[in-house]
Amino acid sequence: MTPDITLSPHVILVDAEYVDSVAFDLSVNFERMLERRIPKVDLAHWLDCVALDGGIQPGENQIQAIFLHEKKGEKHAFLDNFMPSDLQNDIDGKAFKDNIGEFTMEAYAVAKDMTNKADFFLETMQVILNFKQVENVMLIPNMEEYGAAVISELRKNKKNVTLLAMSPQMGTGYQQQILGYSLMSAMGIRGTEFK
Repeated sequence: MTPDITLSPHVILVDAEYVDSVAFDLSVNFERMLERRIPKVDLAHWLDCVALDGGIQPGENQIQAIFLHEKKGEKHAFLDNFMPSDLQNDIDGKAFKDNIGEFTMEAYAVAKDMTNKADFFLETMQVILNFKQVENVMLIPNMEEYGAAVISELRKNKKNVTLLAMSPQMGTGYQQQILGYSLMSAMGIRGTEFK
């Protein structure tokens, strides 16, 4: 992210590879359990669910979704288990509007020669939390790799933050939601399918 950034009042910060791996694991497990093909995650539906989990009420909201991802050399980076999936061509710089608000999407590759994914996520999170116009932040970090550092940073947080993780987390300065529920909804998995 560059110093001349502008941020929306509501920001979703996503570790792209992490959420993609969680989506893959869920689809494999639910295909086995439900004995049917599980479609890829509908990205717009998932972002709607994340926004709702973050306490955003339907309306004329401005919501910014920022995807941090690993650079794949000359190849494009993909969210293999999402639709759309191409971070450069189909997601970065694109927007959509629905009853929740207007979502703008951006994708940033980790500059491997300067930092790593964990530090990049933490630095970006700090910029967002310190940005005056930002009111509401939804975070999807890789909790297994650098979650402890995220929770440590959030102790001194004063903004409305929702942490989406696959299991409950101990800490202060944030609310939490289970990441799997939003992904399941965006995959078309319904509670009524379970007997």
